[in-house]
Amino acid sequence: MHQTIDFDLDLIHRYDKSCPRYTSYPTAVQFHTGFTESDYRHQAQQSNVGGHPLSLYFHIPFCDTVCFYCACNKIVTKNRSLNVPYLDHLYQEIDQQARLFDAQRPVTQLHWGGGTPTFLNHEQMTELMQKTRQSFKLLDDDSGEYSIEIDPREADSETVALLRRLGFNRMSLGVQDFDEKVQKAVNRIQTEQQTFAVLDAARQQGFKSISLDLIYGLPLQTVDSFIQTLEKVVAAQPDRLSIFNYAHLPTLFKPQRRVNPDELPTPAQKLDILQATIHFLTEAGYIYIGMDHFSKPNDELAIAQRQGTLYRNFQGYSTHADCDLIGLGVTSISKVHDCYSQNVKKLEEYYPQVEAGHIPIFRGVALTEDDKLRRELIMQLMCHFHLHIPSVEEKHRLSFKQHFASEWAELGKMQQDGLLERNDEMIEILPVGRLLVRNIAMVFDVYLRQAQEQRFSKVI
Repeated sequence: MHQTIDFDLDLIHRYDKSCPRYTSYPTAVQFHTGFTESDYRHQAQQSNVGGHPLSLYFHIPFCDTVCFYCACNKIVTKNRSLNVPYLDHLYQEIDQQARLFDAQRPVTQLHWGGGTPTFLNHEQMTELMQKTRQSFKLLDDDSGEYSIEIDPREADSETVALLRRLGFNRMSLGVQDFDEKVQKAVNRIQTEQQTFAVLDAARQQGFKSISLDLIYGLPLQTVDSFIQTLEKVVAAQPDRLSIFNYAHLPTLFKPQRRVNPDELPTPAQKLDILQATIHFLTEAGYIYIGMDHFSKPNDELAIAQRQGTLYRNFQGYSTHADCDLIGLGVTSISKVHDCYSQNVKKLEEYYPQVEAGHIPIFRGVALTEDDKLRRELIMQLMCHFHLHIPSVEEKHRLSFKQHFASEWAELGKMQQDGLLERNDEMIEILPVGRLLVRNIAMVFDVYLRQAQEQRFSKVI
């Protein structure tokens, strides 16, 4: 597969509409409170029959300062003593979750996210990993994908060395932008020295993959200023880059109300930044993986994409498609057997539920056979830009064109626009369509189709 993209402004404008990011299918919009803890326990029991490896996600919700652009689930506080009751309850949830799963199932993937995981002190991080190791079968040979999100302002070389000893071998560093004016506008003051000191320490400690997160579309950004940030970032040669689009939604996310909308780049300026970013990173030797992600050709993600084994979950792209994902902590999302579920979002709900011995789930969804079929198609398109139709027909015993008649017709319009090629054998997303892969995947989203049909009634 040629891992390239073409930038077509006319098509981007024509297809510019809100689309899910498809870190799951069905998406979180379909999660409902009718899915209960009892349903989750049943799904966990069923998952033991297949015996797939486990993936653990831990949500550490606390942040020392608020970044105005942030849309994450977090608690902004200077009070580090809040870690103590949170960890006490997290340990209780770990015990409750661990009892549901076969103790011999290996944990091949582990991730600490937030919030700011390094809001915890060294003793607390050590204790959390020890508790995890007591409750689940962590790997001892460094073959797992054990990752952590790092705010360079909350870490130093000693922290990095500790994390490596605890078993972490991958990290993502939050950068966003190095321009001082942009940093001030979003309340994220972070020096280049802080960032690259952590990156260098991670390399010295033998971390296998280091990713840097950037955001385009922030206030006061220009093409020139963002390219200057990229030049500094690429000079450090991270293995991966995530270049996220800033979506200004102040009615949904309170911190964004402190962003001055008059300082935001226009939609046209954002596209200019994106186009310049793609050109710069491609020239620097990075490959476009999809959905904001770039990597070096020898990175695991690029290799998995070439081999057809890339996957997406709530942390983004992953090389572990066969795992049952257990989310621990407030707001965490799980994917276990044939369901998705989410924990309660507030500490005042989380603490009493855990104390009462409950898995603190407040919503979720059990997948139908049609959900699993459509998820398979969406994941193939999102991860590999390609779908082999005969394989789908043989696996699911169906005629693709008959089963997806309306979808096939809609894909025909996209084919006319040059986004993709399709025939009896395959759907192939072309370089000009790869930036619009979400639009193409959305064709197979039956819930979105039903919502549109409900919203737009026929005249007669």
